[in-house]
Amino acid sequence: MTDDPALDAEPLMDAEPLMDALCATITALSPELLELQRDLHAHPELSRGETRTTACLAQRLRAAGVDVRELEGTGLVADLGAESPAYRVALRADLDALPVAERTGLPWASTADGIAHACGHDVHVAVVLGAGLALKAHEEALRERGIAVRLVFQPAEEVIPGGAVDVIAEGGLTGVDAMFAVHCDPSLDVGTVGLREGPLTAAADRVSVHLAGQGGHTSRPHLTEDLVFALGKVITEVSTVLSRRLDPRTAFALVWGEVHAGQAANVIPASGTVAGTLRMVDATTWSTIGPLLAETVQQVVAPYAVTAVLEHLPGVPPVVNTPEAIEVLRRAATGTGLQPVGTPQSLGGEDFAWYLRQVPGAMARLGTRSPGGPTFDLHQGDLVIDQAAVACGARLLAGAVVAGAVKAAAEPRIAGW
Repeated sequence: MTDDPALDAEPLMDAEPLMDALCATITALSPELLELQRDLHAHPELSRGETRTTACLAQRLRAAGVDVRELEGTGLVADLGAESPAYRVALRADLDALPVAERTGLPWASTADGIAHACGHDVHVAVVLGAGLALKAHEEALRERGIAVRLVFQPAEEVIPGGAVDVIAEGGLTGVDAMFAVHCDPSLDVGTVGLREGPLTAAADRVSVHLAGQGGHTSRPHLTEDLVFALGKVITEVSTVLSRRLDPRTAFALVWGEVHAGQAANVIPASGTVAGTLRMVDATTWSTIGPLLAETVQQVVAPYAVTAVLEHLPGVPPVVNTPEAIEVLRRAATGTGLQPVGTPQSLGGEDFAWYLRQVPGAMARLGTRSPGGPTFDLHQGDLVIDQAAVACGARLLAGAVVAGAVKAAAEPRIAGW
């Protein structure tokens, strides 16, 4: 980029009419997109069980004349634009809901007991569908510019291994030059877009420790292998030991979310389990931490004579946004009436990271908070999304297709693009 904002904007000027047309089409589509988002919200489906969601999307895309290929199981990819493109961009949405009970009281609240779109994936789906339908409506303009678009509706983002691995294995990235996605951010006002170059999220793994030992009466702990006490040591000391063994710059966090042991207050149980997540910002340490974690667990429980079995399930690396892709998103945001703002790296995990290990691209944080309204949290049953966020996200991603193609044509040999 230059030091002159006017010069930086010049390559986008030729694309402004198409961006304006896409925004107008998305505005016209907004009632339908909101109806879809509310329908999906009312009918959430868990990971790799997104059958109804997939069918709804396939039907709507085929009705618009988009080429659809359903994936094995659930999810789909859809292609439009130039048949022999100079530039193909992929837009990704994740389909699955969470095993969380909804508490919003919305008219379109979940009708599935104990399942809710508490992470905003219903919004992601409506955003990518809206961008795709708008781009399809202006497909001739895309073909004239040599642009192709692939819509990726991915299953199972919320589990390990995530559905991104399945999409890649089924050729979902074949021929793709760049990839973009959004993720709901209830800490940002609707109309704003959080952008960050480099790592956006963290590596995230699932960790379980299963202990077994000689149980007995609580009046005679010396005749037992006091398993609950040993579990407590795992909970408090494993993370403490790791904090002295790992470089502090890895910014790791081992947090336990499940503890299971015993059924009576006066009985020392013979087995128990603690499970949680291990997160860190450094991808290199993440890829090598397994042996150290196993060693630490064994050392912590050794004084208590219990048997420990560690299950360490590697999850996802960090999402790393390429600078060029962030520039594209920034131009797309300003070109479609949105406000780009900086955003910090989080310790959340996202399997969009697997795509960005193979193609350049970026994930943006989509503001979903009503201005002046409450700040909700993700993965909570009371999450409420400002409905205007759907059109904002669709405008951003549709704009990114155009801005990315302009950049690719102007700078085809820049590193990482």
